[in-house]
Amino acid sequence: MTDAAAGNALAEKGLPQMKGWLLKWTNYIKGYQRRWFVLSKGVLSYYRNQTEINHTCRGTISLHGALIHTVDSCTFVISNGGTQTFHIKAGTEVERQSWVTALELAKARAIRELESEEEEETETAHVVPSQEISSVVRDLTERLENMRTCFDLITKHGAALQRALNDLETNEEESLASRTKIVNERATLFRITSNAMINAGNDYLQSAEAQGHKWSKMLHHEREQRQRLEEIVEQMAKQQSQMEQAAVLVRQQKPVPSSSVGNATPGSLVTSDDDMEFFDAEEHGYTGPGRSAESPHQGTFILKMNTRRSSSEEQVEGHQEGSSSESDEQKRSVQTVQQVCLVSAPRVASGGQGDDDDVDKAVPAKQSTDSIYGRNWNPDLIKKRRDRVPDKPNHPISLWGIMKNCIGKDLSKIPMPINFNEPLSMLQRLVEDYEYTEILDYAATCQDECEQLAYLAAFTVSAYATTTNRTGKPFNPLLGETYECDRMDDYGWRCLAEQVSHHPPVAALHCESKKWICWQEFSMTSKFRGKYVQINPLGGVYVQFPDSGRRYSWRKVTTTVNNIIVGKLWVDQHGEMEIRGSQASEGYKCVLNFVPYSYFSREVQRSVKGVVMNKDNEVKWVVRGTWDFKIEIAPVLKTSGSPNSPTYTTGEFKLAWRRRPAPPEAEKFYNFTTLACQLNEEEEGVAPTDSRRRPDQRLMEQGSWDESNKEKLRLEDKQRTERRRREAEAEQAAAEGRPYPAYEPMWFKREKEEGSEEYVHVFKNTYWEAKAAQNFEGCPEIY
Repeated sequence: MTDAAAGNALAEKGLPQMKGWLLKWTNYIKGYQRRWFVLSKGVLSYYRNQTEINHTCRGTISLHGALIHTVDSCTFVISNGGTQTFHIKAGTEVERQSWVTALELAKARAIRELESEEEEETETAHVVPSQEISSVVRDLTERLENMRTCFDLITKHGAALQRALNDLETNEEESLASRTKIVNERATLFRITSNAMINAGNDYLQSAEAQGHKWSKMLHHEREQRQRLEEIVEQMAKQQSQMEQAAVLVRQQKPVPSSSVGNATPGSLVTSDDDMEFFDAEEHGYTGPGRSAESPHQGTFILKMNTRRSSSEEQVEGHQEGSSSESDEQKRSVQTVQQVCLVSAPRVASGGQGDDDDVDKAVPAKQSTDSIYGRNWNPDLIKKRRDRVPDKPNHPISLWGIMKNCIGKDLSKIPMPINFNEPLSMLQRLVEDYEYTEILDYAATCQDECEQLAYLAAFTVSAYATTTNRTGKPFNPLLGETYECDRMDDYGWRCLAEQVSHHPPVAALHCESKKWICWQEFSMTSKFRGKYVQINPLGGVYVQFPDSGRRYSWRKVTTTVNNIIVGKLWVDQHGEMEIRGSQASEGYKCVLNFVPYSYFSREVQRSVKGVVMNKDNEVKWVVRGTWDFKIEIAPVLKTSGSPNSPTYTTGEFKLAWRRRPAPPEAEKFYNFTTLACQLNEEEEGVAPTDSRRRPDQRLMEQGSWDESNKEKLRLEDKQRTERRRREAEAEQAAAEGRPYPAYEPMWFKREKEEGSEEYVHVFKNTYWEAKAAQNFEGCPEIY
């Protein structure tokens, strides 16, 4: 039997082990190439040939978090949702089905093993009661004493047997029969004590093995915890020493008048205008939405990279206005940008753990509700919605008491009480990305690709505005859970989100308006590192402007939640985001840099810098601002300097986005924005799987947290039971040699994204018709 045939036989028996030749997609030049694939122990690996198995693996995918998708009769795709994707083609449909079945079974088994290991770790992570410790030690001591007694008896009866054997050879007075009888008696006693020793040894061994694995894992866990805590304490001690030194330096600096400080929070590093160099230049008039007297007279200074943290915006604006009033000639701005990055606009710098009320108070009252782009809403057509949710109850609980056992683990797989949640689903949190879609509406009218991309960059940054003080964890959606949000009456869009996969957890979302279409596939990995939680989003976001045919895509940056152990929780966004054009906008791109927070950095905190480039990699627009307040954009009129340190002469900066202030007393209800307050408002006619109908989430919003925790456990157990049922049916089908259909989402289907090798879940365009007819037949019963 060949290796492939043997693998097929194993798959037919339901054993997730397989190996054989398959065709793997490499690139557009070489196409599909023959590779040797091995499926073993929940991992799919491939090699160029069989001789490489022992030394050179070309690539692997762990199946416990993999997505398996059938393309056609012979082709299938397996991906880990992030960095690894295999496009594989089998020789026949039967061979393809055998591989897919084996992969699905291996994935199910890998998930079960991972969950069992996590359950064991969770059990051993808890403190063992002293009564149990005493009982185990007492039991092992008694068994050890029995072994010692048996050892003494074996020694005694062994010596007696040896004497009897010696007498058998030397004693001639007694008869041979008498001496033989004595030897038999001594041998019987020795055999009895030996059996007793064997039994006592087996009892001790079984008891030790039963407890040994548990104790060794607990000891290993405690050692790791101790090591991590020592590292954290050492790090905190170093930071405290650095902060004390910084505080001494701040006290030694020249005091800044209170009128210049503005809304600086305690602990802010504020310097005077003497730390910056400003240069008058020719002004270049530029019109467009977002121009505001509040914005600096963009383009009237050179801001060097070696500047310190700036003082308040009022100081900078006053300096600029003074410079511009000295001359009636038009002025241009020249801004030095090193490494193709733009320094953020000067503003008061506050620590990452500062209060965001300062940002909200800085916005004039006249801008408190209206968009900077203006809105043509008809009040008679707008649905009356609530503007707040019930206040958050005070149920204190130790976050560190729970999180200390989760260091290094993926938090998406660890059950947490709702005390750390907010009464919204992750599907609803994704919808909050579209609060500032008026930017997309305006971008759709832009004729120039680079200008359109600059506004799109402002929109991508606006999605993070609500994260500054929203430290609550959203509810993990159940498989098949959906959420619809129809805001055509005011925002001009409607969207639908669905949880399309459970392992790995993946959500798909589709949002549409008359001017643009946006869709995304969201997954993430999250790790607890002792002092902070780091969340790495996976999946892409896409937007298309139908009138021009332009399409863009990007991936979200990393989110970090700090001060898990002590202090006030605060959130930081950091990393590089690249927005790429395709189809009609192929070759255009925008690179945004979310600067990580640093207490000792001279950068404005939470700053975002970026440039927009055309097909020839020429910088045409610059982007600057902060992800928690506002974004400004300006066209590049001229580029000079060296490639490593270019200087851009820009036009006037325009305000592309500004965060709306929070509702009054928002801190009492989870720091929700007005839109967030409305997302979970009850609504008739939605699907039975809608997040609004989720009982644990509704109970939490109403303040019944104990009942909510019970409902959360019930729903999680129900989902776990349903998954195990499907796995059992899949194994039974494999044993019988018949295919078992994989889980299919209700409103989305997995397709290949145009212009790339990635597969994403796209909207079937059937939900809104089903809602109009109130025909939700086929929706799973998840609540």
